[in-house]
Amino acid sequence: MHEVIDSPVRRPTHLLARVLTEVFAPALLAAVMPIVVGVHRTSPVSVGLSWALVGALFCSIIPNTLIWWGVRRGRLTDHHIRVREQRRTPLMYGLLSVLVGLTLMVSLDAPQPVTAMVVVMFGIGLAVTATNLAWKLSIHAAVAAGSAAVLIIEFGTALLASLLVVALVGWSRVRLHEHTPAQVIAGATLGTIVAIPAFLLLS
Repeated sequence: MHEVIDSPVRRPTHLLARVLTEVFAPALLAAVMPIVVGVHRTSPVSVGLSWALVGALFCSIIPNTLIWWGVRRGRLTDHHIRVREQRRTPLMYGLLSVLVGLTLMVSLDAPQPVTAMVVVMFGIGLAVTATNLAWKLSIHAAVAAGSAAVLIIEFGTALLASLLVVALVGWSRVRLHEHTPAQVIAGATLGTIVAIPAFLLLS
């Protein structure tokens, strides 16, 4: 799907949708979530933060550097990769990057909660990659929902408000004509189903 030109009346909601899409982009959540978990669950905090930054490097920085490189070379439409057929290779490289990071973290005995968060991101990425072979599922919704699930597990009912963020992210993807409601709902469902058991079992 491609972005359509909005009437002046609708532009404020379009701008809000664009902001939500960028602020809660999968790349940013994949970088932030290991840090949140590492700081919250690891003592001393410096150890958790150090390993969280390693997780952020392999889950977000490396994969998204490759995506931006593909955009610069004209091989990808944009950093969100709107065209489903273009997603396969970046997703595979992303999975490889996370797998390398996981191997390093397990080998060097990284804090278990941080490793669990990286496993969650790998599981979501694997499920999204498999689905993308046939259907353009919303990665935004999947990562947002998985992140919300982990936050609720970590911080309890106080973070139920994060579910509103998931809904707003889903709305933004539909509002920008990047996904259908079904693709957003499927993404959120997949992210939740992967994140809850993986994080509970491994953290």
